[in-house]
Amino acid sequence: MKSKKFILLVIATFSMLFESHATNTKPSQAIKFNIEKDLLLVQFDCKTDVDDLHTVAALMTILSHPNFSKINFHAVAGTYGIQEGLYVPPNTLFNLAFGDNWTDAHENLKPAVQQVKAKIKATLENQGDIWIAEAGQSDFTAELIKAIQADLPKIIISERIHVVQHSEWNEQSAAPENLEFVKNHADYHKIPDGNSVGNGTPGFRSADYTHWKDKMKNPKLIEIWQMAIDISNEYNGKEGRYLNEAIAAGGLDFSDLSEVCWILGVQDIKDAEQFFNLYSI
Repeated sequence: MKSKKFILLVIATFSMLFESHATNTKPSQAIKFNIEKDLLLVQFDCKTDVDDLHTVAALMTILSHPNFSKINFHAVAGTYGIQEGLYVPPNTLFNLAFGDNWTDAHENLKPAVQQVKAKIKATLENQGDIWIAEAGQSDFTAELIKAIQADLPKIIISERIHVVQHSEWNEQSAAPENLEFVKNHADYHKIPDGNSVGNGTPGFRSADYTHWKDKMKNPKLIEIWQMAIDISNEYNGKEGRYLNEAIAAGGLDFSDLSEVCWILGVQDIKDAEQFFNLYSI
């Protein structure tokens, strides 16, 4: 009898270990994004990789699709951490892509926190949740959470603010205390890196995919993509900025969009080619 109990215990232990490994490899999403109530907040560091600019164009591509065109979203530029290097000026592109639906945290950090906080509070008070796609570091997110805690102390942040990060480099480039604060207070999800194909999230970095314009029919989206590519080429690897080799080769890198895809439940997209096949309009 003892040996039988021992065998059952061993089986149960291995089962728990396997489940834990599977969860860490491909995080589950118990709570789903509610298009009718929730706010999608996409935060771009723009320092020093130009891939954020391609992600801006990809974001507007997916949000222009009928499945997601009614989503309440807001973009923030300049949400960088402690990394060194020069900023990639995105304002012209952000104005074209988002109009007045974006906030500049690079030039005005404290006012930016207040501006975004107002949008977050309005959503929370309307019983919606906040979904933050960190196309950058957690430092700005930490400031937002602190501001919400001060204004709405009864809100359970860990149940209402969901943070999604795909990059270990982004985590390492955040101030450690800010990353730890966000992990401890928000519903934090680290998903597989969007630079790679076949790891559980889309792989949106490709030096070979160049025929995006053949798929696009919307003149505004074509204009956004072309500006994103032009500005990326202007700053890629310049004055000590990170050299994105996929973009330098004439390809695309909108790897940060993997977080948005995970939030929206379309994380099964394989790569850039499939993305354009699905969402070009």
